[in-house]
Amino acid sequence: MSTNSIDNLQAAIEEIPLVDHHVHGALKDEVDRTSLEELLTESDRPIPPWMTQFDSQLGFAIRRWCAPLLGLSRHAEADAFFQRRMELGTTEVTSRLLTSAGIGHFLIETGYRGDQIHGLSGMESLSKAKVSEVVRLESVAESLAAEGVSADDFADRYIARLSVATENAVGVKSIIAYRLGFDFDPVRPSREEVAKAAGSWLRMVTAGYSLRISDPVLLRFLLWSGVDRGLPIQLHTGYGDPDLSLDRCDPLLLVPWIKLVEPYMVNVLLLHCYPYQRQAGYLAQVFPHIYFDVGLGINYTGVESVALIKESLELAPFSKILFSTDAWGPPELHYLGARLWREGMRKVLGTWVRDGDWSEHDAIRVVRMVGRENALRVYNLGGV
Repeated sequence: MSTNSIDNLQAAIEEIPLVDHHVHGALKDEVDRTSLEELLTESDRPIPPWMTQFDSQLGFAIRRWCAPLLGLSRHAEADAFFQRRMELGTTEVTSRLLTSAGIGHFLIETGYRGDQIHGLSGMESLSKAKVSEVVRLESVAESLAAEGVSADDFADRYIARLSVATENAVGVKSIIAYRLGFDFDPVRPSREEVAKAAGSWLRMVTAGYSLRISDPVLLRFLLWSGVDRGLPIQLHTGYGDPDLSLDRCDPLLLVPWIKLVEPYMVNVLLLHCYPYQRQAGYLAQVFPHIYFDVGLGINYTGVESVALIKESLELAPFSKILFSTDAWGPPELHYLGARLWREGMRKVLGTWVRDGDWSEHDAIRVVRMVGRENALRVYNLGGV
């Protein structure tokens, strides 16, 4: 019979000011019921009229954990939840949920649909937490294209713009998984290759096509420019919307590039990783510059995120695992990502302590490493 106390462990889990090492801003404006539900899924397709996203692991978790913060009972019906949300208004809902998350520092990636969400100052004001910026590599290139940069000047102008854009940033991020996949040529492209590819892309932009950068050569150039910048590099990995090919987002496909990057002493952060969390754990074990989290998967697996968290702790050294929410838009996602992580760590580590497999002291150390200390070290945040 399990008899060891976990009182101190539970207190440590609740009290730790988390560092959310990969997150986006919360919504600025009111949204109707349909729009809210569309933000509670990674699908980009219309929701069928016969279903609701509240009938999902994520929806049930929102009703379980977020409803009480809005003055409702646990498991309040979806209609009542949305009505209460409208009564309180977006600002009040966002403030309640962000301040209740217990996140002490948000590392915010600002490159996705920034006009719809709060930026750094807005998130700082609403959450009462510290914020830092992570710069999306592709967004910097697309801003140059919008200004009419020439193909011959693109490489130099990009490097200079990235330096300015990241002057106060703590990291950079690439979405090469979305635009290409991880089975890319790992070698740094030549300047001649970059100029040629930039010419093709910029001609398309001039002709009125999207700014979206998807050329394999250019994406590799951006990634290697991130390496040269020397800041930690975040890579979206695994689960996401239908814009990606999930089978090409297995992080094991990155091994050739990971080996080439290793001498540069730049930390690489694999984000989310579901359903490849075990592959990510293997990479974090065998390569000193690889770290990972299971952030996005925690929200979307709801109560079953306990299993995901447990698997993330199987193989990798605990100093190589970080906490994140990857929340974008509804503040329910910011709060829930933290709440479910705390619940999962309590259940998983608590069982190991009660069974005598771990000491409570060691369990508390791991909570502090994953929830806060690893991010402080990796992103050179000091003790903030």
